[in-house]
This record gives sequence, C-alpha cells and structure tokens, in this order.
Amino acid sequence: MKRYCLTLDLKDDPDLIREYEEYHQYVWPQIEQSIVDSGILGMEIYRYGNRLFMIMEVSDKFSFEKKAEMDQSNPVVQKWEALMLKFQQPFPGSKPGEKWQLMKKIYSLNKPGE
Repeated sequence: MKRYCLTLDLKDDPDLIREYEEYHQYVWPQIEQSIVDSGILGMEIYRYGNRLFMIMEVSDKFSFEKKAEMDQSNPVVQKWEALMLKFQQPFPGSKPGEKWQLMKKIYSLNKPGE
C-alpha cells in the first residue's frame, strides 16, 4: 500500500470555506464510489485556514493517470469537480486545470515496537 499527500488552497472566504466543508460532510455516494473504484483505500482531508491537506492510501492498482481517465468519463465526477471550482484556487505556478498538488515527503520517523 502506498500513501500520497496532496495540498490545495481554498478561496480565502469564510462563507465559501464553510460551504465547502458542508459539501464534504455529505459527499455524493457516486463520488465516494468513484474514489474506491480507482484503487483509493482511504482518504482524509484536513484544513488549516484556507489550506487543505489530503492523505490517500492506495492499492497497487491505483495510478493518477488511471484516476484522471476514470474521472473524465464520469459525468457525476465532472459535475462535482465543476462545483468544487467555486471554492478552490490554484497554487501560483500551477498549470491550467491543475488543482491538488502532490507533496514531496521530506521526513519519516519509524520506531519499530513502540
């Protein structure tokens, strides 16, 4: 199993942030199914201010390319993604259409037996 961490900024507007969180309390079932179908085993999103941090644990069958292809052919995912654009803003230097940015792991502490 692999773990990926990604980040994204929301528009710095308290009302939009609140609305974004409300949508994530009741994620559409078709969206959750598309996540599982892509090979994502677990996903968590955290927020600090307007910055989001996502942790994904994925199976060996997962790839970002496959997930993107699946999402492009799923009209419900496309509707969800269009809705989420209202709340999200790209990082400076992002390519057009890029949202979540993969983070580079720079440290890990593993103490066996504790």
